[in-house]
Amino acid sequence: MARNFRLWLQDLGQRVITEQDSEQERLNKTLLIFASGLMGFGAMLWLVIYQAMGIKFSSTVPLTYLGISAGALALYLWNRNFALFRFIQTSLFLFVPFIMQWSIGSYVSSSGVMLWALLAPVGVMMFQGPRESLPWFFAYLVMTAVSGFFDYFLTEGVESGVTAQTIAVFFALNFAAMSTIIYLLISYFVRQRDKLQEKVDEQNRLLKEEQEKSERLLLNILPGPIAERLKVQHATIADGFADVTVMFADIINFTRLSEEMPPQHMVTLLNEVFSHFDQLAEKFGLEKIKTIGDAYMVAGGLDEHHRSASVRQVASDYSKAICGMALEMRDYMAALSGIKKSELQIHVGVGTGPVVAGVIGMKKFIYDLWGDTVNIASRVTAEAGPSTILVDAATYKRVRNQFDFQGPEMLKVKGKVGDIAVYRLMGHKVEGTAFGGDHAGT
Repeated sequence: MARNFRLWLQDLGQRVITEQDSEQERLNKTLLIFASGLMGFGAMLWLVIYQAMGIKFSSTVPLTYLGISAGALALYLWNRNFALFRFIQTSLFLFVPFIMQWSIGSYVSSSGVMLWALLAPVGVMMFQGPRESLPWFFAYLVMTAVSGFFDYFLTEGVESGVTAQTIAVFFALNFAAMSTIIYLLISYFVRQRDKLQEKVDEQNRLLKEEQEKSERLLLNILPGPIAERLKVQHATIADGFADVTVMFADIINFTRLSEEMPPQHMVTLLNEVFSHFDQLAEKFGLEKIKTIGDAYMVAGGLDEHHRSASVRQVASDYSKAICGMALEMRDYMAALSGIKKSELQIHVGVGTGPVVAGVIGMKKFIYDLWGDTVNIASRVTAEAGPSTILVDAATYKRVRNQFDFQGPEMLKVKGKVGDIAVYRLMGHKVEGTAFGGDHAGT
């Protein structure tokens, strides 16, 4: 029996508030049913008190109110028309207290029972909003004025046999009860509003966290300025740079190594190597462009003002940064070979000159570089031997006072007419100032 009753209550609750209702709609429905219950309880209580005190007046009004209110609730449970249910209940809140007053006598003899009608505009303000409550408040003022008019011109003598002491008691009861109901409704509304605000704040926090994750992911794919532009514009992003230093680094014989080790070990090794290269790129203030298989591409000079070690340098500093990073990459691979007990070497090519940069693709888009400078750096990499770093003449002229070189060597590069001069980067000049003061290499 108890289980069936709980199931009935659960089904009833689901008809009152559905899963499709928003949080605001749930709050509005709960408040209205709560207010209707309080008004119904008040009507019954007043009826009992009047009868107990021997004050005779028609009980038709409170009983009619209870019947109409219960019927409106039943109608709502049947057709789920909340707007109609809200209108009926609000109309009862507004008109029944005035009818009660008129059935008892005057404003004084009814002990200000019309004050209960104030619940109508106050309730609408909470259920729907301030704008929607204005007509109801205006109706409340009109009804109050009409009652006052009749009281002033038609009332005389003792009020329907009700003593002054009884009137005083009911004045206190009416004001106390109405004030309590309004206080409870507003208190409940505020608590529920605060809970909703907490949910909104939590959702905003989670949304901010997801947005920050998306920002970090986007910055892992694109340079910061490009990511910002991509967020605010939908046009093709393409820029020309008159002077950029580009570096390619390939792991030698990685295809053979990948055939000799399990796939998981191969991917783990490649991730370890390239993650360290990423750290070096950040250390030297350079922009990683992409990885292509076992090749790593990085560039300097793509920002309007290149920064290295958090200090603004002249434009040529990114060429020195590229060379410094290349040396540390070479030394890292040599050290890693001893740890992994296998021969891990890279060959590196560096070129300096104009490039075109832009974002291509709609899905899995990338930021890439094109131009003769990119081709030179790629071709020079292919000609470099194990643990060898080759730079073109433009790069050499910029950094020859900070680094030791061997050469020049003349190479025939596919796509270029004639041979080009390249220089082998050996290390920092012993007597010179190392790059940035704290990036010295061998």
